[in-house]
Amino acid sequence: MGLRREARPIVNAISPHTSAPRVASAGAAVSLDRLGGVVAVLIGVALFVAPFVTYRANRIVAGEARMLLDALPMAMAVGVMSVALGVALVAATIRQPILRLSAAALGLAVIFLAVGRAPGFVTPPGNTFARVSPAFGFWLLTLAFALLVADSITRLRLGPFARLAALAVAAAAMAMLLLSGAWDGLSLLKEYATRADSFWREARQHLFLALGSLAAATLVGLPLGMVCYRVPRIKTAILQVLNIIQTIPSIALFGILMVPLSILSAKVPLAAALGIHGIGAAPAFVALFLYSLLPVVANTVVGLEQVPASVVDAARGMGLSKRQRLFQVELPLAFPIILTGIRIVLVQNLGLATVAALIGGGGFGTFVFQGIGQTAIDLVLLGAIPTVALSFMAAVILDAAIDLARGPSRD
Repeated sequence: MGLRREARPIVNAISPHTSAPRVASAGAAVSLDRLGGVVAVLIGVALFVAPFVTYRANRIVAGEARMLLDALPMAMAVGVMSVALGVALVAATIRQPILRLSAAALGLAVIFLAVGRAPGFVTPPGNTFARVSPAFGFWLLTLAFALLVADSITRLRLGPFARLAALAVAAAAMAMLLLSGAWDGLSLLKEYATRADSFWREARQHLFLALGSLAAATLVGLPLGMVCYRVPRIKTAILQVLNIIQTIPSIALFGILMVPLSILSAKVPLAAALGIHGIGAAPAFVALFLYSLLPVVANTVVGLEQVPASVVDAARGMGLSKRQRLFQVELPLAFPIILTGIRIVLVQNLGLATVAALIGGGGFGTFVFQGIGQTAIDLVLLGAIPTVALSFMAAVILDAAIDLARGPSRD
């Protein structure tokens, strides 16, 4: 009897706790997700409040906003709305990353294909001057789906190779969309068609400014960072000078450099022969180089300082010279932090190179400032979108490289 009395409380105590996790796990799958709720609100605003496309009689006049139901054939518009609302439901109520990622990718594919059909529907037959461009609703849908994609990838905790593969798939899908001609009717692609040669010329110039200044800063910044690490007395002075340069606005720095470079071009024939002038790519290149020095030098110093002293002592005990310790032990261990500085520089330079067009330096900023001067928003986007895309791709690639340099996680 005593054993039976003791057994009943044990069963009663275990029973509630064994069933509770099942209820919690079942509820967790359908509970409201905060970010998903924000995404759902954005989708609702994009579908029912914001216009999907803008119609213009020509490239510079004010446009007419067209809602989704007015921008596409009825069946297609209803289909797009159904898919978007389905994505909103998934985002708000489902937490499985794979399902959220699949829904967001489907939503992006649907709206990208749909916006390409809008010009043929809203443009009068035979009208070659009209322009149709994506409006706020399309961009808001793109933002909402992109947020869901980014959140899903973060929750999946993809490794570096998986992230690179996802980037390659996204880039390939976008390239196929552009090459298929599905977007040829959009105003953005019409701007590109009339400027295809200059677009690729400015793209090469943009990459030259961004990558060339990064390479120069790396060649100078790495040795300078090593010197700062070896000689602490000069570290503070050098970093303070580089900090001051970093605070100078880009346009002001371009202007400051125009005077000495103009004098150099006039006094040194070789400089003029190399294309160094007060106006053009030279001041932009030098300015980007100066901006790039601080992250490279600072991260080199920090990386070397974070090498464990015990590792350095072990290398010294093995008979390695100071130079051997630096190149065989300290620099390899500091490389992930140095690479982080290079990532910062590359993303920064890809954006700052846009401003180089103000002083004749070329790059995608040429289209941005031409579009501003002509009040042609699609021309602005022709320069802005590639800049953003390049910065995003550079960040993903270098983030993966940093993870690979750090080695496998021990979590």
